[in-house]
Amino acid sequence: MALDLESLRAAIQAHLLESGIPVFYGYHRMLDTMAQVSWDTARHPDYQEFLATARAAGAKLVVFNYDAFSLNRIDEALEELEDCDFPREEKRNYELRLRQLEAYEGFTSSLQLSFALDNRVYLFELHTEWFEALADILGEIEAALEEHEDEEEQGPLGRYFSNN
Repeated sequence: MALDLESLRAAIQAHLLESGIPVFYGYHRMLDTMAQVSWDTARHPDYQEFLATARAAGAKLVVFNYDAFSLNRIDEALEELEDCDFPREEKRNYELRLRQLEAYEGFTSSLQLSFALDNRVYLFELHTEWFEALADILGEIEAALEEHEDEEEQGPLGRYFSNN
């Protein structure tokens, strides 16, 4: 995947404008309560094919979302990393990996097209490889924080004794 999805984002916006498909510039649909069906972008990466399917299925509206990468995500991850019980060398490795991702500030890191039909949301979604690497790092840090919180809740004598 390209380092930046900006040119693809611009091509999608131009195609949507030319096609006459009504577009709603909305938020990411991950938290949507309807059942979701994801488009197979690995075998069918052409967004035009997805949009042709939406139109043929009778979609009245397409939701378009894209995300420009912000350093706030790295800053938050670095703050969370401070609270992790990683060994010093592992912590430095995470910090280095996060700092390397700072070079992508302002780049389009993900984009999503979607439409709702018959109580389902149909999604076309792409992410850059570097954004997926960031998601992996964030997941590892979150897991370490959850493990640390579980240990604190158990107290010094384990979970079978009262903290009273």
